[in-house]
Amino acid sequence: MQSFVQWFAPSLLNGVSVGLLLFMLSAGLTLIFSMLGVLNFAHASFYMLGAYTGYALAAHGGFWFALIAAPLIVGILGALFERFLLRRVHARGALAELLLTFGAAYLIAEAVKLVWGLAPLAASIPSLLDGPLFTLYGAAFPRYRAFMMALSIAMLVALYAVLRVSKTGLIVRAALTHPSTVETLGHDVPRVFTMVFAVGTALAALAGVIGAPLSVIEPSMADAMGPIVFVVVVIGGLGSLGGALVASLLIGFVQTFAVASSASVGSIAAMLGASVPKVWASLTVAQIAPVLPYLLLVAMLSVRPRGLFGERGDDA
Repeated sequence: MQSFVQWFAPSLLNGVSVGLLLFMLSAGLTLIFSMLGVLNFAHASFYMLGAYTGYALAAHGGFWFALIAAPLIVGILGALFERFLLRRVHARGALAELLLTFGAAYLIAEAVKLVWGLAPLAASIPSLLDGPLFTLYGAAFPRYRAFMMALSIAMLVALYAVLRVSKTGLIVRAALTHPSTVETLGHDVPRVFTMVFAVGTALAALAGVIGAPLSVIEPSMADAMGPIVFVVVVIGGLGSLGGALVASLLIGFVQTFAVASSASVGSIAAMLGASVPKVWASLTVAQIAPVLPYLLLVAMLSVRPRGLFGERGDDA
């Protein structure tokens, strides 16, 4: 029992930290879709751009400067993208928007390769956040992961306050459902949509800055994170921030516990009284961990097509 607790408790904390980082990234995409109705295929590319921009700024002004400046810069780029490109194709429908954002993802990837090259880059953890915060059952929990969790929770609280309590949030939500009425009251609805898109891309960039020290910065990071983000958004329900939070934590837990597990597919099948082909029985749970989010996606689509808390569309 004690050995199980020693394995479970650290994995639980790591799963929460991974899930909250994933939520920060997926929250921007969810916000853009729920307010603008645009499924932004370039969202993970803005995440990658945030990581690279943060790396470059940190080399000159330090981590804390990069943490503030990189999301602002990428958010401004997102606002320009919405104002001068996305708005022009909005009247042509969802297909034109998808093609535009899909092309933007390729352009951002090529621009990153031209500026920073193909070699992976390593972002450093600031000295203030380096080292363990506490030790739990012999496993040290890093300060940086605790900081990442705290920042993600603060972002969640700020989003809720802005969208549900503030006057700005009221205008944004009203502009989604009654744009002509909001314009009659003197508000610039296109500017509101530009602001929403900028905030969404800035959140993606913020996730890139704080997530970079835990991995490597490379041109393929958008391709690695992009599908996972869409899995989160679909499982949680298109347009639902609460669903994105639950789905992010779920996937964070599943992947973290799977990576930390030493069980095999064959042993699990035997516990359930089932049998699997010999070629599959020798696979460990850790080896199939990257596939698990997509299995969850297939299961969700088969049971509840609009996701856990989907706001757009009805169950079939």
